[in-house]
Amino acid sequence: MPLDPVALLPLFVETPFQEGYVRSIIVVSLYVSCTAVALSTLFSIPVALVMGFTDFPGQQFVKSVINTGMGFPSVVVGLVVLFMVSNQGPLGAADLIFTKEAMIMSQFVLATPPITAISLAALKSVDENVRDAARVLGGTRLDVALVVIKEARYGIATAVLAGFGRAISEVGSVLIVGGNITSADGISQTRTLTTAIQLEARQGQYDTAMILGAVLVALVLTVNAIVVRLGDEGAMNR
Repeated sequence: MPLDPVALLPLFVETPFQEGYVRSIIVVSLYVSCTAVALSTLFSIPVALVMGFTDFPGQQFVKSVINTGMGFPSVVVGLVVLFMVSNQGPLGAADLIFTKEAMIMSQFVLATPPITAISLAALKSVDENVRDAARVLGGTRLDVALVVIKEARYGIATAVLAGFGRAISEVGSVLIVGGNITSADGISQTRTLTTAIQLEARQGQYDTAMILGAVLVALVLTVNAIVVRLGDEGAMNR
């Protein structure tokens, strides 16, 4: 049976929170971020492929929108999503306000630009000789695309992990659309690591905030380590 680090904390330190509190926050954070990034990946990579292999009117405008989105203020994204899911918005009938689904929507919007932009850059960085070699060998357009994707796979993986890093560390938009809610027994409903840290620090619960911050830093460092490893492997295989 695998060990649960959160469950072992009371053995080493006096934990200032209810049992299951931190675990529920981690579960909500990972569920929201992983779902948002998975959906964003399914959307972003096809867009990057279309932009990388075809020319169409307005392509430069689309690139500009993607690049702008990489630095778009998260609170503005939160406000837009909040309007979309509010009673006056087009998705008001779905009753999504202050739910995990609304948080997924906001993180999807934030993760999509970096995943798309980095994936596109990875595809563009593949040497033109690789494409020419595939064509000379009689490859169809699909064959050429598959060869290029194989060459750019490390860059694409890095793009996905970068999107996850953006999502898991987000606070502004998820606070606006999620509401930072817990149940009566202290179990998180829409509270994530970042919003919990903000709340606990504001209430003077610095010990709890530090524990949550350590968990978040560990997650981000793990993602960064994977990104660096993939980048090194990609450089070695070129």
